[in-house]
Amino acid sequence: MKRREKILFISLGCPKNLVESEYMLGILKQDGYSFVSDPQEAHTVIINTCGFIREAVEEAIDTIVEYGRMKERGIIERLFVTGCMVQRYGYKLRRELPEVDGWMGTGFDPKLILRLLDSEDGSLFIQPPTYPYEDELPRLSTSPYFTAYLRISEGCSNRCTFCMIPKIKGPYRSRSIISIIDEAKRLRNRGVKELNIISQDTTSYGVDLRDGTCIETLLEELIKIEGIEWIRLMYCNPTRISDRLLRLLEEEEKICPYIDIPFQHVNRSVLIAMGRDISYHPLDVIERIRSLRRYISIRTTLMVGFPGETDNAFKELYEFVKEAEFDHLGVFIYSDEIGTRAYRYEDKIERRIAEHRYALIMELQREISLRKNRERIGKIYPVLIEGYSQDTNLLLEGRAPFMAPEIDSKVIINRGYTDYGKIERVRIVDAFPYDLIGEIIN
Repeated sequence: MKRREKILFISLGCPKNLVESEYMLGILKQDGYSFVSDPQEAHTVIINTCGFIREAVEEAIDTIVEYGRMKERGIIERLFVTGCMVQRYGYKLRRELPEVDGWMGTGFDPKLILRLLDSEDGSLFIQPPTYPYEDELPRLSTSPYFTAYLRISEGCSNRCTFCMIPKIKGPYRSRSIISIIDEAKRLRNRGVKELNIISQDTTSYGVDLRDGTCIETLLEELIKIEGIEWIRLMYCNPTRISDRLLRLLEEEEKICPYIDIPFQHVNRSVLIAMGRDISYHPLDVIERIRSLRRYISIRTTLMVGFPGETDNAFKELYEFVKEAEFDHLGVFIYSDEIGTRAYRYEDKIERRIAEHRYALIMELQREISLRKNRERIGKIYPVLIEGYSQDTNLLLEGRAPFMAPEIDSKVIINRGYTDYGKIERVRIVDAFPYDLIGEIIN
C-alpha cells in the first residue's frame, strides 16, 4: 500500500485512550499520512478501542461492523483496530471479525502503528504491556489548542475485583519526571494553558520507581512552567491523599481547586468484596479536604449494584452522598465482566434494582448540585472560554477551575464576548443543577 493515503482515525473510550490516539496520530502525520473526517474520502480507517466494560466493547464492535460494511461496499479499502479491546480478547477477534486487516494491542511502542499499516491478512500484534512511554513521541492534538491531558503513568497494580485494567494495561509504570516535564513544555509551546493530569492511579505516581519520586514532587516541578495556568488532578487514590498534597492544593494558585477521588462505595463489606482498601473512611478524607482554607471541589465516582450490595449497604451509600455533598458525581452500574474475580461472585443484583438505585442517587445529587450552584450566584470566577455552546450555538461557554473537561458542568456566557482559549473573569448570575450562567466582566 502506497504512503500518504488518507486515514479516518476513530478514538473510543477514556482520556487515557485519547492520549494514546494522539501519539499514534502524531507518528502517522510525521510519516506522511493525512487525515479526513468523512469515510467517503478515506482509504483506511483505524479504530482505537476501549475494552474496560461490556458497553465499551459493544460500542467498539458496533463501530468495527459499521466500517466493515463500508469496506465490503468499497467505500474504504482497509480497516485496522487497536487498543484495549484487542489486548483483552486477542486472537478471538481475528476469528470473529475477519473483515479487519490488522490488529494491535496496548503492549507496544505506538510507533508500531506504522508496521501495522504495512501488514495484511489480519496480522495481530499483541504482547504483555511493558512499554514505559519515556520516548519523545510526536503528538497530534484532537482537543482544543488550549487544553490537554498529560498522562504520567501507564498500567495499574491495584487488584479491584471488578476491573480488567491490570490485565489489559499491565502493572503500574511511572514515567520519569524529566519525560513528563519535557512533554508539558512541548504542550505549553503549542498554546496549552490547562494540563489535566491523568493516570489509572494518579497519587501512586512514582511509588514503583523507588527513588523518592512522588506526585507532590511532580506538581512542584509543573507549577514552575511559565504559560501553564491551570493544573488539574484526576483519578486520585483516596489512600494516598497526603498532607503535602493538600498543602499544594491549598497554596498553589496554578493547581486547580479540584480533586477527583473515585471512592466507588462506602459500605465496608462491599469495599472488601471489591478488593478496595478499607484502612480509611471516605468521610475522613473529605473532612481533611474541606478543612483547607481554599475551597476544593471534589468529584467522585460510585458504583451501584455490585454483587452483595444489600438494601442496607445501598442505604449507607445514599446517606454518604447526602452527607458528603460532592461538587461533581458520576455513578456507574456494576458491569459483570468475564475475567474478573467479581464475575465469579454468586450474589448478583438484578439489573432493575441496580438501575433504580442509580436513579435514586442521581436525583439526590441533582438536588445537591442545584443547591451548591445557587450558592455561587453573585461570585466571580476565572473561566476558560471554550467556544460556542453546543446547546444554543449562540452563547459562549467555558469552564471554571472547579470544572474538568468533558465530564463536568459548564459556564454559559449570556453577556460579553472574547476569544476562545482566553481566561476571563466571569460573574455568575444564575444557576441550574449542572450548569452556571455568567457574564464576562470587562
